[in-house]
Amino acid sequence: MKNPLLALFFLISCAFYHTDAQQIVKTDTLSGTKLTLSMDNRIDKALSELEECSRETPPESAGTRILVPSRELSTAEICRRNPRIQGFKIQISVVKSNAEANEVKTEFRRKFPQLKVLTDASLRPNYKLLAGSYFTRQSAAADLSRIRQHFPTAVAVPYSIFCVEGK
Repeated sequence: MKNPLLALFFLISCAFYHTDAQQIVKTDTLSGTKLTLSMDNRIDKALSELEECSRETPPESAGTRILVPSRELSTAEICRRNPRIQGFKIQISVVKSNAEANEVKTEFRRKFPQLKVLTDASLRPNYKLLAGSYFTRQSAAADLSRIRQHFPTAVAVPYSIFCVEGK
């Protein structure tokens, strides 16, 4: 007795249950590729209405807003975002050997202990000796004039610097 009632209930529920599922082709908004979805046409209609409503709503009334500061960013804020930036270093001289580079570096450190000096071997067999880290050519001008008294060939050159070391 239970089985025929269960079967009858199952048949009646299947008769009332029907889906309007169909293949719907949508275009992806980011890449523009065609997407084929199987869904009820009522869901497709509801989604289309939501898309239209979101297009009509001005961005000011949206719940999430991105605030862009109207002020200029400080050096610390810039350095947090970009630890290495394009700046300037003072090229003291270009020498032909590593031993000669070490001699000039030692002499420079004796005369200017407050400035960091490094050897750039990108011009092998020549070596560039570079000092300081500056954001602009103008900020390097004061140190450059002092260095030129002892190293007349010194010049400010564009170079990638660590932002926190810049002056």
